[in-house]
Amino acid sequence: MSKTVRPYQDSDATKKEQVASMFNNISGTYDFLNHFLSLGIDMIWRKIAIKELLTNKPALILDVATGTGDLAFEAIKTLNPEKIIGVDISDGMLSIARDKIKKRKMHEKFEVRLGDSEKLLFDNDTFDAVTVAFGVRNFENLEKGLSDMLRVLKPGGKVVILEFSKPKVFPVKQAYNFYFKYVTPTIGRIFSKDSSAYTYLPESVASFPDGENFNMLMQKVGYQNTKFRPLTFGICSIYTGVK
Repeated sequence: MSKTVRPYQDSDATKKEQVASMFNNISGTYDFLNHFLSLGIDMIWRKIAIKELLTNKPALILDVATGTGDLAFEAIKTLNPEKIIGVDISDGMLSIARDKIKKRKMHEKFEVRLGDSEKLLFDNDTFDAVTVAFGVRNFENLEKGLSDMLRVLKPGGKVVILEFSKPKVFPVKQAYNFYFKYVTPTIGRIFSKDSSAYTYLPESVASFPDGENFNMLMQKVGYQNTKFRPLTFGICSIYTGVK
């Protein structure tokens, strides 16, 4: 069994505790670095992911690992649901999301709560859709997190997961590996107070079971009609499944 990839390998804290600390540390620069490091492509990925729900017209959406709320805001703009609830383990990230909600006067549409993605405090069969962007690879127990999202979905409800994957085509694979291994941590160190966070990023992507492996894990947990779709030469993928 490979060693669990955690942000701070010299710490005895659990992965979950470390991920919460890491995101609290980088919350102030997170949005800027996200857009900067991805050259703004992350915004396009979110738009594509949310369009997966257009035909479903979900009224109530749960956004897991909501962070600063970017995916939820995209969902509000595109899908106009009655309500989105965002859950995240990092209060630092949620405070940024709360500021955005206040600024955009969206408190009636979008509410955020501190919570564990693997122990969601909602009843079974509550949500029409569940979304996650760049969050599942930070789960301590991936299977448990996926199962709990399935539990809170209504029958017929859809999950949409956006996550980094590993490109397999030359020369994208080589360029991506170089960028992720050297450029990302360097820029992260310059702009963020937490250099470990941007070393953890490539490590967590490298150890994540992407593509068909993740698809099979979703099926194992109980999702139906699972599909995955690589974006931008496989740098990122969208996974969908139905309850």
